[in-house]
Amino acid sequence: MVTEELKAHQELIQKVIDTLGADIEAACKLITDTINSGNKVLTAGNGGSAADAQHIAAELSGRFVKDRKALPGIALTVDTSALTAIANDYGYNHVFARQVEALARPGDLFIGISTSGNSQGILNAFEAATVIGCKTLGLSGRDGGKMNGLCHLNIVIPSDVTARIQEMHILIGHILCKAVDDLF
Repeated sequence: MVTEELKAHQELIQKVIDTLGADIEAACKLITDTINSGNKVLTAGNGGSAADAQHIAAELSGRFVKDRKALPGIALTVDTSALTAIANDYGYNHVFARQVEALARPGDLFIGISTSGNSQGILNAFEAATVIGCKTLGLSGRDGGKMNGLCHLNIVIPSDVTARIQEMHILIGHILCKAVDDLF
């Protein structure tokens, strides 16, 4: 079982190398342009994707590999008072969009993560970010879902297996953080 899992990961990473390099480079440019212009990065996802969103934000505000100044990375998944109040008053599908409306400014970057590309709360947040004038980056899987039409760039992992998609999302998150580290 262990060998099979590792081989499945290895096969998918080769597909990502072969097909998504240009998209990942474009994503690196999105995040570095955002940081260089003094703007912030907001992230969101559900479940395991929430953990990935928090991980990316933490690498920005803390550090990834090298010591550098703290950078504005905000995970919209961590404020339980906001999440529960918004869910109670507006419905769960609005928990991220309302926070985007409150915190985002033109030129910021919103990174939405959804393995299916169809999580309604993430889709609503992309719509809110677009209205504000944010850049938008999606990390999805399968066929990209509805996120394809809502993001400036949607990196679609070519797999239907949630675990494999999530593994690639966190790898891409680390690549984004490396690109940011390289600025300093």
